[in-house]
Amino acid sequence: MFRFVHTADVHLDSPLKSLALRDPDLAEMVGVATRTAFRRAVDLCINEQVDAFIVAGDLYDGSLRSMKTASYFGEEMRRLTEAGIHAFIIRGNHDAESIITRELTLPEGVHVFSKADKPVILKDGAVAVHGVSFEEPHAPNSLLSRYQPGTPGVIDIGAMHTSLDGSPNHDVYAPCSTADLAAHGYTYWALGHIHKRKVTIHDDCTIVMPGIPQGRHMNEDGVKSISLTTIAETGKCTVEERYVAPVRFERQSLDVSQIGDWRELLELSNDAFNKLRSGPAADQEVIVRLTCIGDGGFARKMRHDRERLEEELRSAASRVGHVHLEQVTFDVAASQAVKDNRVSELSAIVQGGQIDRDQIALRLEDDVQQLIQKLPGELRSRFDPAENKGIVQDLSEEGVLDLLAQIEGDG
Repeated sequence: MFRFVHTADVHLDSPLKSLALRDPDLAEMVGVATRTAFRRAVDLCINEQVDAFIVAGDLYDGSLRSMKTASYFGEEMRRLTEAGIHAFIIRGNHDAESIITRELTLPEGVHVFSKADKPVILKDGAVAVHGVSFEEPHAPNSLLSRYQPGTPGVIDIGAMHTSLDGSPNHDVYAPCSTADLAAHGYTYWALGHIHKRKVTIHDDCTIVMPGIPQGRHMNEDGVKSISLTTIAETGKCTVEERYVAPVRFERQSLDVSQIGDWRELLELSNDAFNKLRSGPAADQEVIVRLTCIGDGGFARKMRHDRERLEEELRSAASRVGHVHLEQVTFDVAASQAVKDNRVSELSAIVQGGQIDRDQIALRLEDDVQQLIQKLPGELRSRFDPAENKGIVQDLSEEGVLDLLAQIEGDG
């Protein structure tokens, strides 16, 4: 029997992004969230007395240059090796960018695979662990040919950083099909790169993409995990999902079309927040973005009295405990039943597309980019240019609906 913990895409010390960080206590917890998740993964290895710990790429974040991160990682690896546990690491695209990767000295018992490396043999030849690291930040071609074929009668485990069959939210890196992996003769593929968990059983081969262990922003919402895997001498795999993240992001919708007052809103939100505290990983702190859906007189009142709405919802979250409201958004159709003809006319202009929203969004994106460039370097690096467009688009849509709600409320 061979037991190991498999994780990937740790992005150690990568900053978490959230509007909820206005809360100082939460900001402190979130600031060390990736470290906490990684430490808990090491704790799991030690508590379960596993044979090995496998990190399938992107242990670091490419932009990070702090040797404090390296020192922390080295201390965790010493805890592992002192417990008699092997550690196997491959470098992913972010690791290939990192200065930390090139300068770090690790304790004996930690094996970092190179771009072309022989497998590490364990259990008197019964187990072979294979791995190939990225040499450069980009790997447009499959790496499968660099892995030795599986050996009959041996538990072959391959660690690979790959976009696999592709994902709309991830760039293509070392692409490879699940069918090709299964045909290579390995018992288990420990994958990394895609931040969403997926377990595939293909004939006698188990292929696991564990996902990111700690979400870093609202686009990485939902419960995240790592894998505790047991492989019997027969080759049968048992994969258990384990939760190590201290914080998670969630999106929650509230249908407010039928509610008539603040009391009903609080009852509805209380139920929603309590559901977030149930199920797996119930002990985590939850950062939630709430979307109010539906139309109606009170829905427009909520939009008009935005400050009270947020305060009421934050209080409801606080009473439930461990739930933190990041943002309130609306998907509420602006009412056409306005009292004043001039308001109706303005509403029709806005909703009818006579205002070029795309042009406005482009101007806003440019304004946002100019503001970001004026920030200090350490703050500027926290903004992802790929996310700015979507954020500006959402905010501009929100602004139009807020304008209509204010006008209608004043009317």
